[in-house]
Amino acid sequence: MTTRFCTFSTALLLFPLAACAHYEPKPLLVDAAAAPSLQAPLNDILSRDAAAIDRPYLKPVALDLSAPLDPNGIAILAVIANPDLKAQRARAGVGDAQVFAAGLLPDPTFSFGVDHILSGPDPLDNIAGTLGFSLNALRTQKVQRAQAIAEARQVRLDLAWAEWQTACNARLQAVRVLALEQALANTATSADASEALLGRYLKAAGRGDISPDQVQSSRIAALDAQSNFRSAQTNLQAARSELHRLLGLPPDYALRLAPTPMPATVPDANRLFAMALAGRSDLDALRAGYDAQEAAVRRAILEQFPNLDLTISGARDTGGNKLLGPSIGFTLPLWNRNRGGIAVAEATREALHQEYDARLFQTRADIAAAVSGLAIARQQYEILRAGMPAIESFAKASRRAAQRGDLALATAEVAEQSLRDRQLLLLQSEQAIAEQTIALELLVGAPQESWTL
Repeated sequence: MTTRFCTFSTALLLFPLAACAHYEPKPLLVDAAAAPSLQAPLNDILSRDAAAIDRPYLKPVALDLSAPLDPNGIAILAVIANPDLKAQRARAGVGDAQVFAAGLLPDPTFSFGVDHILSGPDPLDNIAGTLGFSLNALRTQKVQRAQAIAEARQVRLDLAWAEWQTACNARLQAVRVLALEQALANTATSADASEALLGRYLKAAGRGDISPDQVQSSRIAALDAQSNFRSAQTNLQAARSELHRLLGLPPDYALRLAPTPMPATVPDANRLFAMALAGRSDLDALRAGYDAQEAAVRRAILEQFPNLDLTISGARDTGGNKLLGPSIGFTLPLWNRNRGGIAVAEATREALHQEYDARLFQTRADIAAAVSGLAIARQQYEILRAGMPAIESFAKASRRAAQRGDLALATAEVAEQSLRDRQLLLLQSEQAIAEQTIALELLVGAPQESWTL
């Protein structure tokens, strides 16, 4: 009897081990040449992923990095290749694993013991075994799983919001790069013209043909032009570096950008706020987090009741008597009754409620401010554009007059510099409109193409 019981117990203990997971190491790659995040993405893999991408604000395309990228291509590349998003997507898998874990019942407990007789009249060893199961897990499993599902949904929605933010930031940097490239060409022309004018003034001053004040004014203008040129170089390099980082590209990767048209006018702030309330994934994530906390409150209330443990015991004593019987253990809810856990859960729920209301208030204020800023930027742009024909006409007329000898060359160059200054202001105004429109898209949670006037 003893041998058979021991054999059965050993088999019962070893059987679950056959289905256990096995550990496999996965070391980090410390070699820069082998780290995937430091390598240039393969064009065929990007093209395949871009054609299969499924996001409401992106259009699947056959992405080609050798061709100029439009705003949609920039956003797709950012979502696919950004290293931070890759890490966040891997982290989102933890939530799915937690949902799986929440649906599992706890394993039963088993104990077995043998008391060998050293002396005495009884001929048999004392054998005892128990099989236990926590009944409390059955009571809270449903609400625990609901909490895990809501938390996993929150993680996925936070990931969607992070993808949208990264896509908008990448498009914003692309607009900045395009504008700064044009600004660099403008300031380079101004710097060359200012240096040439200063050289002529210095020669004229050496002959005594002009006064020192004119030379000093020309010198200051040349210094300002050089300073603007160096600032444009620095800003362009910083914008390119940030764009490469957002797109998951090496710093020296050759990237071409397609020009973007002027954004269309936007609807009123109230309509945009209604769209944000219905479509922003961060607001959906907050709602999912609140649902998870509602489940946590229900679970805390359930846990105020006694925790039941069912145990089935079997034994054979030294006299050969065979015993079998159940036992139930539970806590007496006299003092604690999980009142502390319930208080914490309810306070956390109230905090999440207030955080959600604060996010709504901030969203409405941000959208209203962005719409007002865009209206001012468009007014400034129209004023600048309206004055451009007259300045262009004056600069061309001054150049023709200087070529005929009717006007000093310096006067024509000053007129042309005024035109370049106005062109630079107009370019900066266009950049401001494009950047503010993308910022408004980020606040609304949807691209401008989906807005209805």
